[in-house]
Amino acid sequence: MTNAIEAEGLRRGYSGGFEAVRGISFTVPRGEIFALLGTNGAGKTSTVELLEGLAAPSAGTARVLGHDPYRERAAVRPRIGVMLQEGGFPSDLTVAETVRMWAGCTSNARPAREALDAVGLASREKVRIKQLSGGERRRLDLALALLGRPEVLFLDEPTTGLDAEGRHDTWELVRALRDEGTTVLLTTHYLEEAESLADRLAIMHQGRIVLSGTPSEVTAARPARIRFTLPEGIAPARLPLGLKAAAEGPRVEIRTHALQDALGELLDWAREAGVRLHGLDARSATLEEAFLEIASRTDALDVDRDGDLETAR
Repeated sequence: MTNAIEAEGLRRGYSGGFEAVRGISFTVPRGEIFALLGTNGAGKTSTVELLEGLAAPSAGTARVLGHDPYRERAAVRPRIGVMLQEGGFPSDLTVAETVRMWAGCTSNARPAREALDAVGLASREKVRIKQLSGGERRRLDLALALLGRPEVLFLDEPTTGLDAEGRHDTWELVRALRDEGTTVLLTTHYLEEAESLADRLAIMHQGRIVLSGTPSEVTAARPARIRFTLPEGIAPARLPLGLKAAAEGPRVEIRTHALQDALGELLDWAREAGVRLHGLDARSATLEEAFLEIASRTDALDVDRDGDLETAR
C-alpha cells in the first residue's frame, strides 16, 4: 500500500444545506508530512474529521491505511494518533495520571515517561492539569496522540499557544516521526510552520482545494520581488527597460519570475551608473503571499474536479 491516506470526491454537508467540503481529492503517501491549509471556514477541520472517522462523508470516499475510517473504525483507530485543536482533561489529575489513564485505553501504548520525554513534559509529570500553561497543555495533547505509536498522525493546530522554542522543538519531533515512517497530516495557521515541515501541502477555500504541491512548487508560481530606494535626483525611468518596475516616489518594487537575472541586471546598471540602491531587499515569493493571493481572489478561481488551480481571471 503506497498511500496512507486517500480522499476521492469527498463531500461533507450539514443540516440547513451548508456544504463544508465540496468534492475534494488528494492522497498522502506513507512517510510524508502533508499540510492542509485554508482560511477560516475553508473546510479543513471538517475534512480531517472525515479522515479520522468521526463522521461519514455525504459523498465520495475516504481511506486510511486501506480502510474506511468511519465504517471500519475498529481496524483504523488503533493505528492512528489524533491531536485535536483542544483537549479536555480532568483538571485535578496530574500529568502522569492523565497519561496513564489514556494509556489504559490505547493499544500497544508506549511507557508514559517515554511519551512525556518526547514532548518535554517529563519534569512536569506531578503537576495538575489546571496548573499547566496553554503551551504545556498542547504538549500533553501531543504526548497522548503519540502514545499508541501511530502509523498515521493527525495534528490539528499542534503548536498553538507554544513559544518559539516550543514550536521548533515540536517541529523537530514531527520530522523525527516522519523519518521513522509515520505519516503526518497537519492543519496549521502558521504558514512558516507548513513551509518548514510539509513535504506537500494543499490550500483549501470554501470547501475546495484550490492549490496543491510541494511548498517550492506553490511559491515558484508567484513572482519574486526586489525592493529598493533610489537616491534623490535619480528617476525610476532611468532603470533598464527590461525590469518591470513599479515606483511610489523614490521607492521601487520589481516583480519577476527570474530573480537572479533581474537582480544581476539591476546591480550591473547601478554599478555602471554609479547609483547606490538604499534598502535593497530581494527575496523569492513566500507561502504567505500565495495564501493571501488565493484568499483575495476567491471569486476568480476556477477549480477542476481534482482540486488543481486552472485559471485565475
